[in-house]
Amino acid sequence: MNELDKSVVICRCEEVSYEEIEEVIRLGARTFDDIKRLTRCGMGACQAKICNFLVANIIHEELGKPLQEIPLPRMRMPISPIKLETLSTNSKDFSTVKSVLDEVEVKDGEVG
Repeated sequence: MNELDKSVVICRCEEVSYEEIEEVIRLGARTFDDIKRLTRCGMGACQAKICNFLVANIIHEELGKPLQEIPLPRMRMPISPIKLETLSTNSKDFSTVKSVLDEVEVKDGEVG
């Protein structure tokens, strides 16, 4: 990966460049989660599905850490997307993630 231009965007969702990741590693970041906290890398719409491997490779190259020893980034709920319809109606037609509306009682258009 060293042949990449330092301005190459690694995380497209948050527009984090190779150079920015390299810099936070120099400042002490050792894991994807460290890099995520300092740059927002992996916090965009894809939730690190696209940049995870690229960041792991940068960590591997900069720190000499074997790829299998680099932990995956921590995932936050919801792990799967929720349709807006589920959130805006009392729909119970979805899989594992519950709607916030399932815990709210609504009578005559008012939350009770």
